[in-house]
Amino acid sequence: MIINNNQGAALAARVLGESSGALQKSLARLSSGSKIVSPSDDAAGTGVAMKFGAQINRIQAAKDNVGNAISFSQTQDGFLDKIGSALDRMSELAMLAQDETKTNADRDLYHKEYDKLDDFITAIKDKDFNGISLFSGGAMTVTVAGSGDTFATGAVALSKIGASTDVRSSGVATSASAAAAVTVLRTAISSIANDRAVVGANMSRLESESSALSVLKDNIGSARSRISDVDVAVESANFARQQILVQSGTAMLAQANVLPQSALRLIG
Repeated sequence: MIINNNQGAALAARVLGESSGALQKSLARLSSGSKIVSPSDDAAGTGVAMKFGAQINRIQAAKDNVGNAISFSQTQDGFLDKIGSALDRMSELAMLAQDETKTNADRDLYHKEYDKLDDFITAIKDKDFNGISLFSGGAMTVTVAGSGDTFATGAVALSKIGASTDVRSSGVATSASAAAAVTVLRTAISSIANDRAVVGANMSRLESESSALSVLKDNIGSARSRISDVDVAVESANFARQQILVQSGTAMLAQANVLPQSALRLIG
């Protein structure tokens, strides 16, 4: 029996300290939900999770860009649809104006509506989306990936519509001009149909890109989760184990500190 050095107490104190540290780390993981509380827990995992996190943010930013481009295309299509409806009505008026049972005074009434519809169509050419012209005729470059890959949308110029075209200069004030207007309007309607097809193709591609970005983001998020997120069930079991070790270690340290006192019986 010795008094100056209590090896049992020193051993119990060391083990208790280790158990207490493990308990604190387990508590931090459960409270934060993160498996990596300190970079020392998993140095390589910390670096990989950080890169995954940055990639996820870039993907989300690209997805936002694509979403705005889809909204841009939807706005284009909405206006093109209204232009198509106006052209349909104008072609109907042109056909009605060719009725030989009507006078030029009657045709002038048709022409008033025809002219107002043409004003409506011409005004649409100048519409914009957040200051960006909808029908400038230039391709829009959209960033569709976190790596910076881009997609150039098909351009829509409304080349057959506007103040300087035959649609604007035609009319239905006479039977002859109404007949000429029908030909012009058929060409304009065909042009609008082509423009809507272009916009529809843009929307289809952009929606596919958005879906692909969502899948990529989910998969990278899952990979990051496996590295950095704590498994609550596993960590709860570990926490309970460390609690028991701390409690038993505390009890054994108390016992180890009492052992030297038995030497007093020998010298008492």
